[in-house]
Amino acid sequence: MGNENFGRSYRLMIGPAGGSGFETSELHIAFSLEKTDLETSNTARLDIWNLNDEHKAMLKMKDCAVSLQAGYGSRTPLVFAGGVSFVSTNMDGTDKKTTVEVEDGLIATKDTYVSLSYEGKVNAKTILDDVAGQMGVAVTYSYNAEFSDIPNGYSFVGMAKDVLSVICKTSNLTWSIQNGVMQIKKPGDVMSQEVFVLSEETGMIGYPKEVNVTADDDSKKDVEGWDVEFLMNAAIGVDDYVYLKSKIVTGYFRVYSISIEGDTEGTAWQCKARLLAIS
Repeated sequence: MGNENFGRSYRLMIGPAGGSGFETSELHIAFSLEKTDLETSNTARLDIWNLNDEHKAMLKMKDCAVSLQAGYGSRTPLVFAGGVSFVSTNMDGTDKKTTVEVEDGLIATKDTYVSLSYEGKVNAKTILDDVAGQMGVAVTYSYNAEFSDIPNGYSFVGMAKDVLSVICKTSNLTWSIQNGVMQIKKPGDVMSQEVFVLSEETGMIGYPKEVNVTADDDSKKDVEGWDVEFLMNAAIGVDDYVYLKSKIVTGYFRVYSISIEGDTEGTAWQCKARLLAIS
């Protein structure tokens, strides 16, 4: 195990949404997840060894929520947060391993119905703010998002995720839920102008691998990009700006997707990101 694996730390919190739960930073855990900015929810798998019966029972409570911070030393950004969708426990040698599947935004989006009614001209942002409010989630907008007006009133009763897609489309925007927060932005754009540097000095592992992918907007054009691996840094998220600096490529890119894997008693403690050229 290399020197970069020393100093690993994490903080795991589990409990019913809005209630009291428990937290640990001592148990053996392993986790894996992949994040994209698609409207389908991000999911994570979490293995926890030797949970006591009380804490296992808490995982089965209605609307149980899980959040995990992880990193090195005191730098432990939020890796994921969401609602528990599956729990199982089995023997792993002489230990008991509990497997938990966590879905980002599950509690907010699974069965959330909203009721909306507006007279006269209404701005799309007003509707999106109201939907987020009825869902009980925070909402953030990209720095250059623009919102259209709906001229002749608007009414809707139904699933929150359905009206989000409809209203976003009127302004050429997309929505997703990242770590329990709704993000709304232009397709293929970034959420903020903050730039993260990925280089050998900041934890990049090996060399970036060149990829070509089909754009996830209406153009369906091929987009050039790079797959890059780096030491655990969950502060870098989907739709962030990255300055990639290596011997084979240097430039600014958008984080299209990111996978994170960790094992407190194994070798895994890193991130893999797919970076796409900024259009």
